[in-house]
Amino acid sequence: MLRDFVAIDVETANGSMSSICSLGCVIVRDGRQVDSLYSLVHPEPNYYNYFCQRVHGLSQADTDSAEVFSKVWAEVYRHIVEAFDISSDPYFELANIPFVAHNAPFDEGCLKAAFKVYQMTWPDYLFLDTLRAARRLFGRSLPNHQLQTVAAACGYDLSQHHHALFDAEACAAIALQLL
Repeated sequence: MLRDFVAIDVETANGSMSSICSLGCVIVRDGRQVDSLYSLVHPEPNYYNYFCQRVHGLSQADTDSAEVFSKVWAEVYRHIVEAFDISSDPYFELANIPFVAHNAPFDEGCLKAAFKVYQMTWPDYLFLDTLRAARRLFGRSLPNHQLQTVAAACGYDLSQHHHALFDAEACAAIALQLL
């Protein structure tokens, strides 16, 4: 059973994978949530399309004064390093702590794209996918495998879907049961 991980969720401003406009992160250690972080992010490129705005409700006015991704990630990184008491070689040790996301290829792809835009070194984080696990474990017993549906099947009430922190919290709850 997975007991130590970082659940993460990002929302994007437009069709560009690098356009992260909000990020939620939940740190789970020994099977319990020990820290969380939510941040609005100044997206790159900095424009919002109608579809994305409709999904998460954020607009350019919400993120105009937000930090850029590289500064937000530095804060996320600091929280993770502190939560797992990593001191000797943070990049190496952090690579051993899995990240968990619902539809992980999307979140991982967005992070990789943002790392590239900001010329940051990608440490080859390990990503686990609760969507894939839900499809395997629940099969056709659920009407779909969307985050809110899987969360409900795991006994977690996700009332504010598409808010990055709430989605990360739901993902953490799912991971504790399915992974």
